[in-house]
Amino acid sequence: QVQLVESGGTLVQAGDSLRLSCAASGRTFNNYPMGWFRQAPGKEREFVAAINRIGSSTGYATSVKGRFTISRDNAKNTLYLQMNSLKPEDTAVYSCSAARYSAWDYYQGERDYLYWGQGTQVTVSS
Repeated sequence: QVQLVESGGTLVQAGDSLRLSCAASGRTFNNYPMGWFRQAPGKEREFVAAINRIGSSTGYATSVKGRFTISRDNAKNTLYLQMNSLKPEDTAVYSCSAARYSAWDYYQGERDYLYWGQGTQVTVSS
C-alpha cells in the first residue's frame, strides 16, 4: 500500500507563489512516475503536471505551463509542485498521485494513476 500526504496549500493573492509537497511511503518511490491533479468546485479533476521516475522528463497542462514546475527528491521520497504567478482560476484542491505501473516516462492520464493523496486546498484571491 502507498501513502501520499500533501502539504503546503493555503490562501494566497493573485501573483503570489506557493510550493506544494507530497510525502510518499509504502513502496520504492523512485520506481514510479508521479503526478499532480486538481479539482475546482463543481468541476472534474484535471491533470496539472507529471514527472518521470528520475525527474528528467516532465509534462504540464497548457493552463499552467511556464508558471508551475514539478520536481521530485527521490532521496526524500517527496514530490513538489512550485506554483508561480498564481491566478484565481488556479483555486482548487491539489492532489498528488503515484502511477499504477513502473515506467521510464510519465503519464498524463488519470487512469494511469493508482494511488492518491487526500489533497490540499489552494485558494487564490483576486
